[in-house]
Parts: sequence; C-alpha cells; structure tokens
Amino acid sequence: MGSGAGEGDRTAAGAVLLVPPALEAGGAKRGAGVIHIGIPVHNERETIGPLLWRIRELLYGERRRFHVLVCDDASDDGTAEALERYPRVLPLTVLRNEERRGYAASLDRLIRATLRRSGYPRRDAFVSMQGDFSDPPERLPEMLRHFEGGADLVTVARAEPEPLPRRLTRAAGRLCARHLLAAPAVTDPYASLRLYRLFALEGAVAAGDGPLLQYEGWAADAALLLQVWPFVRRFEEIPHGPHPLRRYREARFRAGEQLRQLFAVGRDRALREIGRQVMDVA
Repeated sequence: MGSGAGEGDRTAAGAVLLVPPALEAGGAKRGAGVIHIGIPVHNERETIGPLLWRIRELLYGERRRFHVLVCDDASDDGTAEALERYPRVLPLTVLRNEERRGYAASLDRLIRATLRRSGYPRRDAFVSMQGDFSDPPERLPEMLRHFEGGADLVTVARAEPEPLPRRLTRAAGRLCARHLLAAPAVTDPYASLRLYRLFALEGAVAAGDGPLLQYEGWAADAALLLQVWPFVRRFEEIPHGPHPLRRYREARFRAGEQLRQLFAVGRDRALREIGRQVMDVA
C-alpha cells in the first residue's frame, strides 16, 4: 500500500495499489463495507480514464469506501499508459493479461482477486461493469443503497429500446439457452452491470473446481448469474434508464458471435443442472 499521495507499491503481478489519504483518514462512512469495482478492458484508451474519474466523483461524493480493479486484456492501443495516471487519484489495482484471454477470463480473474483481498465476504461487494460507458456509472449510488438495504445481488436491467440485432439475439438466446432464464424475477439475464455480495461469489467459486466462466459476452454474464443464484437470499433489479450518450468508439457487438456463445452455453450440462435446481426451488 502506498505511503503517500503520489506513491504506490508495484507487486510481482504488476498490480498498482494505492489508498488515497482521504479514505485512510476516515473520510468514508464508518462500518460500511468496501465496494470493489471490477472492470475488464481491451483497447479502451479513450474511455477508461473518464470512467475512472466519474466513478471517483460519484463514490467520493457519497463517502464510500471503494477499490477499483481493472484487468487490461493485452491492450495494444495505449490503455496501459492511460491507466498509469490514476493510482494517484483513486484506489486502483491494475492487472494485465500479457496475451488476449477474453472477457470471461478477465472477469473471472477480477472476481478471484477481489475475494483474495477482502476479509469480509458478507460485508463487502463486487460490482462488475464494462469499461466503455455502456454501463452507466450513475447507477452505482442506487445499487449501493439496495446493497446496504440487504440485497445480495443487484442488477441493472436494460429497459430502453435496443437496436433490432440485439433484440433478435435476445429472442434467439431464450430459445437455445432456456436454463439461463431459470432465476425468477430476473428480466435481463445478460446484464453486465451488477453488484454481488462477496459471499455469493465465494460460494459460486467454491462450488466448482475449474474456471468460473468459460463463455464469452452475454453468455458469460448469464452463466455467472445462474451460478451465484443458489447463494442469493435477496435480489433487486433496477432499470437501466436513460443516461448520457457517450460514444468514444464503434460498438463491438456481434450478433453471430453472441449466438454462438449462447448456443454453446445452452449445451453445458453443469449449467443446465444448476438451472433445473433453481427452477425446482422456485
């Protein structure tokens, strides 16, 4: 941990750690858990800086104890250099994949890194979000209020109209991976902006003996939801709602690849069994 506002410790894994003096001095709410925010990125040089700054504004403004973890998935556009500026202004850990591993492996790594660093799985939370502003950080304060009210899982569901390719992909996904829809009351199983109480993630990791996530894109988010559901006591879903349009690059959504991953997860026997058990309990 850094000893001064302009210093940080660099671990063997290449992580940069720093807790600003404001948090060390007790500026955050006393007794509140730590909010760990996990952001997997690949070639997000233009977006990751503004996103980190917005998170800082929102959570410092609410006096929250938080720590951001970014997994840089072998970016080659200057993302790593952009990240180097930020450990001086907010608590940040940067992990880097030397070779491209994908969204699922990067999110898996962020989850496991968070579980290792937290000693309070019932008090602390992990928030997953995209690094391109498609997940609005403005929803974070509301998510945290639900968490403090006792929710173990909070998701931000897409409510506004989506482009036709996305709507068709969702409809096809319901047909080829029905078990991913087993969790009751969840209207958007593909949401990436979620808050998990850490003990739910801890239970999902302990229940398996391999990677937590094996599929990409929407399939990864839906599979993670299904795996944590048996450990969730209270669930809340809030609407995505309108938010400022921030377009820094072209969208990377590819309907064909999303469908291929959803078809693959639809054939996963272990996930099908979890889905059956969830439906039986419901």
